[in-house]
Amino acid sequence: AQSILAILACQVVLMGAVEAYRVNGGPLGEDLDLLHPGEAFDPLGLADDPDTFAELKVKEIKNGRLAMFSMFGYYVQAIVTGEGPVENWASHIADPFAVNGLTSAYVTQFAPSPVALL
Repeated sequence: AQSILAILACQVVLMGAVEAYRVNGGPLGEDLDLLHPGEAFDPLGLADDPDTFAELKVKEIKNGRLAMFSMFGYYVQAIVTGEGPVENWASHIADPFAVNGLTSAYVTQFAPSPVALL
């Protein structure tokens, strides 16, 4: 796929169809928590104890938020340095004292400019 918009459209359509199927009964059955599946497919038996299951739901949400924040860090790093995370890591390993978060070459490189809207 050459277009990020095509990928985004496919992702929205496919995930929307799957979620619509799940929410409208799907493989979960009826009278289940529509936002947090766990009763129909639970091979490890993690949802047997309601207290443990409630705690695991909260842990899953916190883990997802941490992952989203981490990806935001990758995006900001790519915008500021103009390189990806692997290239930044490799240059830091090669010279850790000259290439780090406090290096003025990286800090002053980012200068926002107006973006033309299509």
